[in-house]
Amino acid sequence: MDIKDISSGKPFLQSGNYEKPINDSVQIGQEKINSLRNSVAEIEYLIEQRESLSKNLSDEVEKIKTSIENFLLKNVAVDSEDFKERSGLRQKQIEIAELQLNERVTCWKDVALLKKELRECKKELSEKEERMKMFGDILREGGMN
Repeated sequence: MDIKDISSGKPFLQSGNYEKPINDSVQIGQEKINSLRNSVAEIEYLIEQRESLSKNLSDEVEKIKTSIENFLLKNVAVDSEDFKERSGLRQKQIEIAELQLNERVTCWKDVALLKKELRECKKELSEKEERMKMFGDILREGGMN
């Protein structure tokens, strides 16, 4: 039984009408694969940048904490005003440490979400690549390629 192309009445494979849709499908499929590859690369870049930003912030916070600690060690409180100032600086140290911890948690959450998105993109990319490979194998087996 031949599959006929309705428009020409010729067998479908002989009519030549299969070439354009197949080529278009291959091209569209390849564009989707390239787009997914770009998405994977972009997400990986975003992960690196987020981790780098967090490290830079942490380094800066450590410098501030060290600077405050050094100031407190060098300067001895003489009167009640100095005690208040030192107490205020110690409170700032605590606030800075809290901000540092919050940044670490926020970074972890951001990276976890990016990695989840990365896994989904990689999975979709893998599936699309497998489909394209199977499609190519079918075309080669059918003698169409």
